[in-house]
Amino acid sequence: MASSDDDSPGKKNLWIQIGLYSQLAFIFPAATVAGWLLGLGLDHWLHTTWLYLVGLILGIAAGFVELIRIGVSSDNK
Repeated sequence: MASSDDDSPGKKNLWIQIGLYSQLAFIFPAATVAGWLLGLGLDHWLHTTWLYLVGLILGIAAGFVELIRIGVSSDNK
């Protein structure tokens, strides 16, 4: 049974890597915005004016942690 070039293991591996690395473009901004919005919600609920900064910093940290996790796991494979 003949297989096409698209079915070769190298091609699939390349497309999987492209998919994994393309999600990096979304993870960091999404984590940052989610932390910021969570902080804004807490500011509104607790009537404070500084918790959005804490949420923003925690969102940025969570984004970096996820970026590092994906980078390390892709190196191991």
